[in-house]
Amino acid sequence: MKMNAAILWDAHQDWSVEEVELDGPKEGEVLVSFEATGLCHSDHHPRAGDAPAALPVVGGHEGAGIVQEVGPGVTTLKPGDHVVASFLPACGRCRWCSTGQQNLCDMGEFIMKGVMLDGTYRRHAQGRGVGAMSLLGTFAQYGTVAEASLVKIDEDLPLSRACLIGCGVTTGWGSAVNTAKVSPGDTVVVIGCGGIGSGAIQGARIAGAEKIIVVDIVEDKREKAFLFGATHFSTSIAEATELVRELTRGVMADSAILTVGLVEGPMIGEALELVRKGGALVLTALAPFSDITPTLPMSMFTLFQKRLLGSLYGEANPRADIPRLLSLYREGKLLLDETVTTEYKLADVNRGFDDMLAGKNIRGVILHDH
Repeated sequence: MKMNAAILWDAHQDWSVEEVELDGPKEGEVLVSFEATGLCHSDHHPRAGDAPAALPVVGGHEGAGIVQEVGPGVTTLKPGDHVVASFLPACGRCRWCSTGQQNLCDMGEFIMKGVMLDGTYRRHAQGRGVGAMSLLGTFAQYGTVAEASLVKIDEDLPLSRACLIGCGVTTGWGSAVNTAKVSPGDTVVVIGCGGIGSGAIQGARIAGAEKIIVVDIVEDKREKAFLFGATHFSTSIAEATELVRELTRGVMADSAILTVGLVEGPMIGEALELVRKGGALVLTALAPFSDITPTLPMSMFTLFQKRLLGSLYGEANPRADIPRLLSLYREGKLLLDETVTTEYKLADVNRGFDDMLAGKNIRGVILHDH
């Protein structure tokens, strides 16, 4: 079938919206009509040259839609089902899935390769095979997707908001709840109030944090930060450090979560100053793959027992946590509508990323035409 999709042909170029030929589903695959997709900073990393990717690729990894057709061997989905695409697949059988670490599923090795799990392409443009970001390619009207990448959801949930659970919100929420293990009464610092940061703020709030200090260089995000659950707001790590010292009488924060668009090495040492003895700094944001020069005060780890923790997808188990978070949304405890600043059409994808990079959006969402 023919469809419109946004392709990244090479780094440092704009997304090209053009006609793409899509093959139908093969063994273990599903054809989905994508209704909406989030604009996530992770899609920008290959464009900026900060992360490797097999190009050309149809972008997008935060999608929600409706199953149109299922291939041989598909057992958990049928036509008409509403689904959220998880940016990391979960096979359910590898060591990681079987021990409750679906975010580390061995299938994850394919998300930057572009090809499907069998090593071939389902998308074709300009006479060649085109990959799919994170095995999904949600910057398109349709997608042929592995069953392992799709989670069925209730049909009453708006797909234009459910798509955000496929990556950013879940990553942020899990960074607070699963990795930082925020407890009632904690003091938490969230550095960056974007797609992941807004989820981390809400995760800390839902987990019972008493003080949530949000750091963002964009002053205009202050009001939204308080809406999500912040109790204080700063525009720099240095300012936040003094604020936390005052609020905790010198003890410092129980945890800090680094969710900026792109991590720079010195940020890690600065953020470690925010946390107390035995406290945790959670590194969720990506750094350029070529950056191997963080500045770390190493004595803090031994003498003050501070911890630096990585968090992939917020240590979430998508098959359990996507429905769980959407249940919290239905109950009004997890705010999704309030995170969406602007809705776009696919033709506006480049403007959407410009707005994201300029700090104008908490979240941008593309609504597909069919």
